[in-house]
Amino acid sequence: MQVAIVASNHPVWEGKATTVTVPGTEGTMGIMPNHEPVLTLISSGTVHVQDDAGKSHYFAVADGFISFDSNKLTIAVERGKSIDKPEA
Repeated sequence: MQVAIVASNHPVWEGKATTVTVPGTEGTMGIMPNHEPVLTLISSGTVHVQDDAGKSHYFAVADGFISFDSNKLTIAVERGKSIDKPEA
């Protein structure tokens, strides 16, 4: 699926992914290809993207929403930046 993570003032990451985990307001949510369409708010936290080569990417995000339809995921946030793997 195609993924775009955008902050209010700059693009954060774009590429193809096999799974994405986002900090939903009701708990962590996983998105995979062919997921049903969804539009929901997300909280501050960490987005984990596993790209189509199997590499993990982590992003600290704050306040926003996700939109998923037709294997295109957009994560629009107030603030977002790439981070190292978060501590468990």
